[in-house]
Amino acid sequence: MDEDAAHITVTVRFFAAAEEAAGGGQGTVSLHTGAMLGDLQEALVAQYGPPMERVLSVAAFLLDDDLTRNLETPVASRVDVLPPFAGG
Repeated sequence: MDEDAAHITVTVRFFAAAEEAAGGGQGTVSLHTGAMLGDLQEALVAQYGPPMERVLSVAAFLLDDDLTRNLETPVASRVDVLPPFAGG
């Protein structure tokens, strides 16, 4: 099955509260080529609803080795969603 060249599949890994909001530790999202983190955020909210929206409002994203909250960053083939973690 050929994937449309105008789209990419992004593997999203969820941690902590994001995993709870998604109901699991990993998912995939199809986005248009050239999509930004803001596009991914919108797709995740559409897929998982208000609980994910709350998590994403305070989350950071890890793309390769780069941690960012800049929603104008181009997505990578794998994105980790990292909500704030409570330390002890």
